[in-house]
Amino acid sequence: MSGERPRRSWPARLAPWALLAAALGVWAWSAAFGSFDYGRRVGARLGEFALEMASFLPAMFVLVGLFDVWVPRATVERHLGRGAGAAGVFWVVLLATLQAGPLYAAFPVAVALWRKGCTPANVFIYLGAFSAMKIPMLTFEVGFLGWQFSLARTALTLPVFIGLGYLLERLLPPEYSVAEPAAVGGKRRG
Repeated sequence: MSGERPRRSWPARLAPWALLAAALGVWAWSAAFGSFDYGRRVGARLGEFALEMASFLPAMFVLVGLFDVWVPRATVERHLGRGAGAAGVFWVVLLATLQAGPLYAAFPVAVALWRKGCTPANVFIYLGAFSAMKIPMLTFEVGFLGWQFSLARTALTLPVFIGLGYLLERLLPPEYSVAEPAAVGGKRRG
């Protein structure tokens, strides 16, 4: 059946737990034989990061949920899907540059775009542009490094993101080329 997930082997299922055990082992070794100051600093940074995520992600998920309900799939397919071409690249770059926030906030948007019919290349281009070309980030860059540097960096990175987006789309298995509504959430929602 095409809707079922393939079963992973037991080493693949065990890998995350082995990683967690290794991290706990390093922490225990550091606590027993070394200065625990490093562990305290790591714990404090982990707490700060968790608070940042807890304050930012709920609003992001609400916005992604509203996008999922209010924007019809046909609209996304028309502007960002297979036939969009260069206009689709323009729209995802514009969407990425107008957003703000940390990179982990881009992933729910990327999944929502893919579920609505955006091509994988445009999803990858969106993620690349979000990581390096957000307007709030560019204003800081211009302030510290000058507009010439910012313009040159943007002119160099944008073609790289576009090229990588299309390359990664070609490397994906065919079943991930465009999300089918039944494969990613059941019934078609717009």
